Amino acid sequence: MPNSLFFKRAARPLAFAALSLAVAGALVAPQRAEASAFQLKENSAKSMGRAYAGSATAGGDVSVVVNNPAAMTDLKGTYFQADVTAINFGTKFSGSAHDALGRPISGGSGGDAGTTMPVPALFFATQVSDRVHIGAGFSVPFGFLTEYDRNWVGRYNGIKSKFESLDGTLSASFDVTDTFTLGVSAIAQRTSAELTSAINFNSVGLGLVQQAAAAGKITPAQAQALGQQVGLVVPPGSDGLARIKGDDWGYGWQLGGYWKLTPNDRIAFNYRAKIDHKLEGTGNFTVPTNVQALLANPTVAALLAGAGGVPFTHTTGTADFTTPATATASVWHQDEKFGIGFDLAWTKWDVFKQLRVNYGNPAQPPSVENYSWRNTWYAAVGGDYYVNDKLTLRAGVSVDTTPTYAATRSPRVPDSTRKFLSFGVGYKASEHFEINAGYTHIFVNEAHMNGAISSTNDVLTGSSDDYGNLLSLSAQYKF
Repeated sequence: MPNSLFFKRAARPLAFAALSLAVAGALVAPQRAEASAFQLKENSAKSMGRAYAGSATAGGDVSVVVNNPAAMTDLKGTYFQADVTAINFGTKFSGSAHDALGRPISGGSGGDAGTTMPVPALFFATQVSDRVHIGAGFSVPFGFLTEYDRNWVGRYNGIKSKFESLDGTLSASFDVTDTFTLGVSAIAQRTSAELTSAINFNSVGLGLVQQAAAAGKITPAQAQALGQQVGLVVPPGSDGLARIKGDDWGYGWQLGGYWKLTPNDRIAFNYRAKIDHKLEGTGNFTVPTNVQALLANPTVAALLAGAGGVPFTHTTGTADFTTPATATASVWHQDEKFGIGFDLAWTKWDVFKQLRVNYGNPAQPPSVENYSWRNTWYAAVGGDYYVNDKLTLRAGVSVDTTPTYAATRSPRVPDSTRKFLSFGVGYKASEHFEINAGYTHIFVNEAHMNGAISSTNDVLTGSSDDYGNLLSLSAQYKF
């Protein structure tokens, strides 16, 4: 059988097999963001091959449905595209910790808090008239997962941290002129989070005594005696566990513009608005027996009654969270044997000032983690080389600044400035079927933590050594 006939017959079942793989992968959470903080760019194998340079302007990539809807103008016909990216991320901590009284906290380094998991994406686009295109997409624009050993030295700052945003996007574009197109998207976003950390009940008990003494509810002598009792009944290392889970639906939009400056030069701009969430869920606490005995102490029980009840019991909880606005400029120059592109993106991370969880239990004080992140920039240059009409080679480099800094950096997101080195290959198997692959290695600056503080004022000092590897595959079918 001639190769061309074989590919024509194989294209359709191979394409739908790839689409099925992406749908199955959608049930698996992403592990760690591979753009700044927990932003994910991994929705296109083709674009990854050039470090996301020319992401909206290189042409022939259906991921523009979610990245810049105006660029759908280049997709003549009806397309399905499925992408799956394996993210391999590692992070190892080195340093020390002490409690609010300056006493050292025992424990290991936490092991490798990273892992390897897939991130799926699925896109559809069709041309409904000479000037109008519509499209739909599923993508994961934000997500991360870090998980340390239960007994590590920074357990009061965080053990497991899981966050993901799943987007459903509907897009449309209109060719205003032969050289200028506008596009718009409506976005439905489901965001969920799970955070666990150890509870330093020795610090909790001493803090309760200090607060009661400061409020005049007990005498200094009673405070001293009760503090000694706390030290005996709940010594350092008497740990509990807090697990907070919540989710919410939010809605947003984006607006894109696309210009054909010359037959060989294109430029595009896209603005994606922030999406506000009010995560609602539960707080669950594991309390050791010695702490339960302390809470049952008549003196402590009386203090708790004045606070509204018994803390560290199952309760509801809420937290406000916003996924940030982004703005992206993309440029592409097309030549006969090669194409070269540039991308510049800005992310408004300063919306993430703190993570505050308020509980339904009036006796449970809010959990507050301060972040005060900064806005970031992503810059990329890369290109394609056309070996022949079927085979394309790609390469690119980029730099991605971090919103975090040493004074407020947390082991939950041990992020630092990153550099991407990317390679890719594309093969057009037939007129209808195309496959692409991309690989990226990410070099990460050392992430220093200059005294990360937990809710019980335990201080973690040190640094995280991070790395990342990405491997992406995609299948595209044109009807």
